[in-house]
Amino acid sequence: MPPLSVMIKPSSGNCNMQCDYCFYCDEMKNRSRETYGFMTENTLKNVIRRTMLRAEGHISYAFQGGEPTLRGLDFFRKVMEYQRKYNRNNVHVSNAFQTNGYALDDAWCGFFHENDFLVGVSVDGTRDIHDSLRHAKADGGPTFDRVAEAVRLLEKHQADYNILTVVTGRTAGRIREIYRFYDSMGWKYQQYIECLDPLGKEWGKEPYSLTPEAFGQFMVELFGLWYEDLKRGKVPYNRKFENYVSILMGRIPEACEQRGICGMQMVVEADGSVYPCDFYVMDRYRLGNFNTDRLDDIDARRREIMFVEESGKISRVCRDCGYYRVCRGGCQRSRIYYPDEGGYRSYFCRGYRSFFGECLGTLKEIADRLERGQAGK
Repeated sequence: MPPLSVMIKPSSGNCNMQCDYCFYCDEMKNRSRETYGFMTENTLKNVIRRTMLRAEGHISYAFQGGEPTLRGLDFFRKVMEYQRKYNRNNVHVSNAFQTNGYALDDAWCGFFHENDFLVGVSVDGTRDIHDSLRHAKADGGPTFDRVAEAVRLLEKHQADYNILTVVTGRTAGRIREIYRFYDSMGWKYQQYIECLDPLGKEWGKEPYSLTPEAFGQFMVELFGLWYEDLKRGKVPYNRKFENYVSILMGRIPEACEQRGICGMQMVVEADGSVYPCDFYVMDRYRLGNFNTDRLDDIDARRREIMFVEESGKISRVCRDCGYYRVCRGGCQRSRIYYPDEGGYRSYFCRGYRSFFGECLGTLKEIADRLERGQAGK
């Protein structure tokens, strides 16, 4: 049995910030009930009990939103209590927490350190870019300074964290400036994810939209900066590049978007209802509810809607592409179905082609050096 991966939304889509491009706000508008409020302790107990008792070897829990800090610190103390109580199979437990950082204080950061949480903090580049996209919910005001202070508190408490940046049209064109800014702040662990346009709308028409061409140029420039640091032995962690190198070394990437097919995730809304992916928390994809359904029934529903199988319908253009072995077609949520090609192809396809056309050879060199034990030389 593969390791279980469970994402929990204890605050549903409720948030103390308002971001221009928020994909979850869009999902909420595309289902019959926008918010499910706050998760009860009884629902939390059922989620952890049913998953922990089934786990073998390893299980990972990720807490996301909306904004999970809105549920309060006592709720997460209960998380730790239930994980200890139901870990009867002596499995290894990993906990991650994705936050906008707006409400973090000493108590939160101390808790993360004491309980070995990996904290992802959302930051969108420099202060001016970030504040143009990520606003305080209460008054629409700037948020960057409070988020930067939250990162400082995580460092003070020696809590593990990384910076998550959504790549919009604004961030893509200024990646050199952003990269150097992150370096000056000491933010060495970085993730970049492509911005998603609203469901059912034509891609590339929003003020924040990321075009394939801008994405490709962004990737080339970011890789060049990362590679120069690699040669100097000063290497910020970059999830995408690390995974591409792993693929070239014959390993399985940990990011589902780089595996070419959707993974077996469980995303749990605040009422206990389960969905197969954070990008598909909508009525038609509902798999069941941890308050009423067994894990076997939830998995049976997953097979019934053929969610994973649908992501395996790859366009002939993709399969015939010389870069497909490493590209894998990107995230399903960013793909468009082309009937004449017999499957899905990424909206960002031209960007991926541009990136691999310029950088694949260097990625292969890095993989070769790692296999020879000469990384960074």
